[in-house]
Amino acid sequence: MCGIVGIVSKEKNKKKIIKKMADKIKHRGPDGEGYYLDETIALGHRRLSIIDLSTGDQPMFNETESIVVVFNGEIYNYIELKAELKKKKHKFKTNSDTEILVHGYEEWGKNLPKKLRGMFAFAIWDKTNETLFCARDPFGIKPFYYYQKENILLFASEIKSFQEHPRFERILNKELIGPYLSFSFTPTTETFFKGVYRLDPGCSLSYKQGKIKIEKFFALTFKEKKRNFTKTVEEIDKVMKDSVAHHMLSDVEVGSFLSSGIDSSYIVSLAKPDKTYTVGYDIPKYNEIEYAEDLANKLKIGNTNKKITKEEYKNIVPKILYHMDEPSSDPAAIALYFVSNLASQDVKVVLSGEGADEFFGGYNKYREEVDLKWYNKIPYPLRRLAALIFGLLPEVRGRNFIVRRGTKLENEYIGVNKVFSEKERKKVLKVEDKIKNKELTKEVFENYKGKDNITKMQAIDIHFWLLKDILQKADRMTMANSIEGRVPFIDTEVFKLASTLDEKSKVTKENTKVALRNAAKKVIPNESYKKKKLGFPVPLREWMRADDFYNEIKTTIEQDFVGELFNQAYLLKLLEQHKNHKKDTYKKVWTIYCFIKWYEIFFLDKSYE
Repeated sequence: MCGIVGIVSKEKNKKKIIKKMADKIKHRGPDGEGYYLDETIALGHRRLSIIDLSTGDQPMFNETESIVVVFNGEIYNYIELKAELKKKKHKFKTNSDTEILVHGYEEWGKNLPKKLRGMFAFAIWDKTNETLFCARDPFGIKPFYYYQKENILLFASEIKSFQEHPRFERILNKELIGPYLSFSFTPTTETFFKGVYRLDPGCSLSYKQGKIKIEKFFALTFKEKKRNFTKTVEEIDKVMKDSVAHHMLSDVEVGSFLSSGIDSSYIVSLAKPDKTYTVGYDIPKYNEIEYAEDLANKLKIGNTNKKITKEEYKNIVPKILYHMDEPSSDPAAIALYFVSNLASQDVKVVLSGEGADEFFGGYNKYREEVDLKWYNKIPYPLRRLAALIFGLLPEVRGRNFIVRRGTKLENEYIGVNKVFSEKERKKVLKVEDKIKNKELTKEVFENYKGKDNITKMQAIDIHFWLLKDILQKADRMTMANSIEGRVPFIDTEVFKLASTLDEKSKVTKENTKVALRNAAKKVIPNESYKKKKLGFPVPLREWMRADDFYNEIKTTIEQDFVGELFNQAYLLKLLEQHKNHKKDTYKKVWTIYCFIKWYEIFFLDKSYE
């Protein structure tokens, strides 16, 4: 796991700049650094040594040094690919998975990413053709950003590296504030830094003679089919064992995060690492430590845990947002930071359970499609009329359900974690709000036209919530602590199977992730397979009513510059409603608060420590 940076330009001072860009993300690779420069390009690499500790340094070259690569990630099928390439007379100098990329590019060209099983973001410079070829893994587990200005192209693992280039212009992309308020993260390809784009998952980028070409090499497809349930469970058991085995490949020790739910419990029960890590809180309903310790004891493995205090949580927020690069109000990011910090004291690699809910049907919202089929039998015009009428009323019990069930999924659903409606955004914002949620989700819905609603929701949640929030925070919080996070559920072979599951294998009236739970039951020695996933739950709702937390948020909102972007009076009203138990508005207030703290760091240059 590493950090990569690059400059394509004819400027003369690239050596000094590329070093500063790489140093900015030293946390991603504290074990070493390497650079390649010529008249046209500068490549930088920060290394976290995981595989081939002695000879795996980067940048790495082919035999003639006409091809050079910088790479962030892990290729889990590199042993199989190496054998294939050796048969084609390629000569290898190292035992590193990185070397697969240079020889694979020689052999397969732009089709190389299709051959790879793993998490990756890499950049290959082909000196002969003066072409830069970059790619990002199918699910975007590893980040890749780029910025083009006139005759300069910059790329990096994290946006903050770009700030070290004198030609980079730091401009706030105000148009994205509205969508952020609804999604709680950046849902677009362009970022909050104007002109900075993320390379979308499953895409490659070629750059030659000043022109960028983006091509897609992987597309999410769902091919549901009627299945024998027992056979489905057996297939899940087989593919998960295979994925975990591949994700355990390492020349250093591998540990695992462990919560109380099925996802991490399943991974830990398959991998049986010597060390597991858990965080919790003093408030019992938010504390998972006891469950984690029980599983670890039954598996006869270690568990290290920590209770996060309110003060620790509140004080770490600016640092979290610095490492995230863009605003995010996901409370679990902070818990993930603390558990990563805990693990970093022992290991360099951890397994984690992200992706199971999206792939195998784990969210309770999916159950509505099963539980409420009776309501859908009411003719749609009547449901629509009821939705329009109730939409005009204040929030009362049952209102949101009637509005939701009387609105076509394509017009309403943006994911499991919607915060502000577009209507309420108008009360909050003082800047122009012209990007509609439906515009952002339209392409995904069109790609899955004709599929059932559960599949459509899964597609939305994978494309937005998983790819742009969950995996972003997983990468940033582990890398902030200089450890590598691996996610065995988010694997191309696992998705191939998960994408064929029928409704009853995913959701029933009784439960979610039905087939996955049955597979997990085979190996989990306690009853974690029954539990609803909690992730790393946070008592933020309660904490925000405490005077110290409340006053911190209030003072932050009352700053003069905030009034240029937001309606401060309305924000303070939401805060008061929550403190006084009049309305549960904590998600909305927290979403705004996180944006302001992020803005202070990246646009007012306030310290994040």
